[in-house]
Amino acid sequence: MKTVAQVLKAKDQKNQEVHTIKSHQTVMEALIQMAAKNVGALPVVDEGKVVGVISERDYARKLILKGRSSATTAVSEIMSSPVITVDKHQSVEKCMNIMTDGHLRHLPVVEDGKLVGLLSIGDLVKEAIAEQADLIKQLEQYIRGE
Repeated sequence: MKTVAQVLKAKDQKNQEVHTIKSHQTVMEALIQMAAKNVGALPVVDEGKVVGVISERDYARKLILKGRSSATTAVSEIMSSPVITVDKHQSVEKCMNIMTDGHLRHLPVVEDGKLVGLLSIGDLVKEAIAEQADLIKQLEQYIRGE
C-alpha cells in the first residue's frame, strides 16, 4: 500500500495547498474561508504548531445546536483537540484505521513539527479503490496467462 507522501504528491496542485486558521479567529472567519476554498475542515495552527481541526461537523454540533454565535465564538471554543496527526511515512491502510477508529474525516500530516498536508477520508478511499482496481487487473492478467 502507498504511503502518505505518495498520496499527497499525487493530489493535483490545487488540492495540495493546506489552508489553515488560527485559534483566536472567529468561527465565522473559518466558515468564510472553508466556503471560499471549498473545503470541509481547516487545521488550526498557532505559532507554527497544529493545535486542532475545525470542521463543518464541529460547527453544526458545537455551535448551531447549542445556539451560539459564529460571529463572536472563537475557533478554539469548538475545534477538535487534541489533534491526531500522521507523518509522511504512514501507510494509507494505517491512516484509514486511525480515521475509522477515531471517527475522523480529516487527518493533518506533520513532519518535524510542521504541517505539510491534510488528508481527507475521500483521499484515502480514492487511493484504496485505485489499488484494488490495479490488483484486479493484475489477477485477471495472471488468470489469462499474460
